[in-house]
Amino acid sequence: MTWIPGGTFWMGSEEFYPEERPVHQVRVDGFFMDEHPVTVAEFRRFVKDTGHVTTAETAPDPKDYPDAEPDLLVPGSLVFVPPPGPVPLDDYRRWWAWTPGAQWRHPEGPGSTVAGRDRHPVTHVSYFDALAYAQWAGKELPTEAEWEFAARGGLDRARFVWGDEFAPRGRYRANTWQGRFPWENTGEDGFVGTSPVGSYRPNGYGLVDVAGNVWEWTADHYTAHHGADGRDTAPAHACCIPSNPRTGAGDESGPYPRRVIKGGSHLCAPNYCLRYRPAARQGESVETSTCHIGFRCIVRPDM
Repeated sequence: MTWIPGGTFWMGSEEFYPEERPVHQVRVDGFFMDEHPVTVAEFRRFVKDTGHVTTAETAPDPKDYPDAEPDLLVPGSLVFVPPPGPVPLDDYRRWWAWTPGAQWRHPEGPGSTVAGRDRHPVTHVSYFDALAYAQWAGKELPTEAEWEFAARGGLDRARFVWGDEFAPRGRYRANTWQGRFPWENTGEDGFVGTSPVGSYRPNGYGLVDVAGNVWEWTADHYTAHHGADGRDTAPAHACCIPSNPRTGAGDESGPYPRRVIKGGSHLCAPNYCLRYRPAARQGESVETSTCHIGFRCIVRPDM
């Protein structure tokens, strides 16, 4: 882990997506954070020690999915399957497939393995799985504010975690999508799919993979925009700056609440999901697992 010193920063962005607004000042205390997302090898040790069974290895409850086909109510997870050619970008079902048997040991479904991927981020983990790992490790999941502060690495209000230019001097700084999403991935950055943690330079706090590779779970409930839960986000006076904010109940639809995920993934592309930025945020249902979501943990000094 590495020490994140804490401080005051400008959270959010006005440049891109509405859920990132408004930009507002936030103060966080210092904490320790995993230098990289939890890897396959680390998650394997957790499972071996505890016998944990992930959400993807458990059949969904029919009561939670009353409209689902019975043959789909089996253990499985969401896998990205690129279409053979260009498709409209208004229906994610054109490239996401519910895949029975997909889970952290079999990330592309039955027949696939994590052999040779010990240093890759573990995927197909739900919020429940991430929380169970954190508790086993004596850690916690970060809040959205803690995660964003750490990801910025001291570059307050910068567009990316390394600055404002996407590929400085023509060099890629994160594992993202090159080409036309969702059907053409040129792999110009050297990877198609996840990459070993630390394949790119760390940010100013020594953290790697806080942009691209895999999305990361946070502890906060998702809201449609900053301040939607009623918290004052006005930065007019230092005394009004939120300190260590945590989002309460958020925008919920369906049987499970949504939590904030941060950082973007290897599937993020400028023509569809330019979210490999520290301000970017999405909501994900807590029971969801996919081939592009992972997590990392923190330790607060008072834990």
